[in-house]
Amino acid sequence: MEFMAQALTEAERAMAAGEVPVGAIVVAEDTVLGRGRNRTIELRDPTAHAEVLAIREAAGAGDGYRLEGASLYVTLEPCVMCMGAIVNARLAALKFGAWDEKAGAAGSVYDVGRDGRLNHRIEIYPRIMAEACADILRRFFRAKRNAG
Repeated sequence: MEFMAQALTEAERAMAAGEVPVGAIVVAEDTVLGRGRNRTIELRDPTAHAEVLAIREAAGAGDGYRLEGASLYVTLEPCVMCMGAIVNARLAALKFGAWDEKAGAAGSVYDVGRDGRLNHRIEIYPRIMAEACADILRRFFRAKRNAG
């Protein structure tokens, strides 16, 4: 719960900046290795999703890009691009909050992390602090609809 709460703090920072409120934390042995929040608008980069930024920071802090044994906490089920990064980083576990019924790739629309055709599979734990993670997204999109 502690690490998902930190991911939610990152999501709040994204929302404050006008970004879709998604936050992510990479953790190994109870140590935070990387943090990320959606920054696609700020960085003008379609790959600047919270998960990718957290993985980049974590990989840059270590001896190599493989994050074997580490877990990623993210407030929203990752998309296909992010699941590809998670698989390539060799993360051991994905722990996420809200399902993404439109673009999720960790069990809702696709199941990339457990696809037996790939050379690495991930333990997936959905619905960690699910209501809080879904609530921030609802608040963000409600405000967008009311503003426009």
